[in-house]
Amino acid sequence: MKVAFFEIKDWEKEYFQKSLVGHELLFFTNTLKTSDLTSIKDIEILVVFIYSHITKDILDNLPNLKMIVTMSTGFDHIDIAECKKKNIIVTNIPSYGEITVAEHAFALIFSISRRIIESHERVKNGDFSPEGLTGFDLYEKTLGVVGVGTIGRHVIRIAKGIGMNVLGYKRTPDPDLEKELGFRLVDLPELFEKSDIITIHIPYSQQTHHFINSEVFSKMKNGVIIINTSRGAIIDTTALLQVLDSGKVAAAGLDVLEEEPILTEEKALLSQEFDKDALVRTLEDHILLNRKNVVITPHNAFNSREALERIMKTTLENITSYLSKNPINTV
Repeated sequence: MKVAFFEIKDWEKEYFQKSLVGHELLFFTNTLKTSDLTSIKDIEILVVFIYSHITKDILDNLPNLKMIVTMSTGFDHIDIAECKKKNIIVTNIPSYGEITVAEHAFALIFSISRRIIESHERVKNGDFSPEGLTGFDLYEKTLGVVGVGTIGRHVIRIAKGIGMNVLGYKRTPDPDLEKELGFRLVDLPELFEKSDIITIHIPYSQQTHHFINSEVFSKMKNGVIIINTSRGAIIDTTALLQVLDSGKVAAAGLDVLEEEPILTEEKALLSQEFDKDALVRTLEDHILLNRKNVVITPHNAFNSREALERIMKTTLENITSYLSKNPINTV
């Protein structure tokens, strides 16, 4: 089988070379362009990421193509309708970062609850006094999980493991899940009113733009802590600044900012095609950076070695399942 890989890094190339012995493999670090078509004209499998746009023109020039594997969850960079006309199978990576993002949410929570950033900065300056660095226990505090999907479920498991009470919100009842994980599904007003810490795990859309706004903040417990590892624009930044000033919100842990470039795929942050300068400018200009009660990370929640390895493993499984005539993760 002849397979072409685009937008590939050296360590990814090594992985596939070891895993697909006996097949003819072509590797390209760049996105797929029309100028590359001559060198891949007889391939049967094409592996790409989101910056390679697979159009009808591209497909027309790959007569032997039987399968496209995108190393992403999203697949809107591929002309799916044309692939169906040509009987080309398309597969994706349904998930890879649930555990990783859930753990990062708790990294932010612990950074706030135990004053980790302030403590580290103090020690760097030669001051080893713990005075003024009193934190708080998470044990028996109430965590509100807005969005009990795959990430939210991992968050709940971690929270229960350290003795927290958990309230969750999802659009559909799920008594079996409540029993399995030992938490309670409630409506949003109750979650906002009773939670000591609120962590957000819902997707961004027009409907969730500024989902957390001034009105919502007013319904929350005084001194609440806000965690966001989802998308920046889910929180109204102006409203967040106001409640941080008033003390309504005691602290915030943010892996995402409202002004950052729109992302459809977290792994894009690691691509040479991504405009990292725009993200740097966002961070440099952001007023939240100067607040001691706000911890900000650079949209890094997805970025663990294991999550990236899961992308590779699923990509390989997609290829090998096709070779065994039992394709998986088709779209």
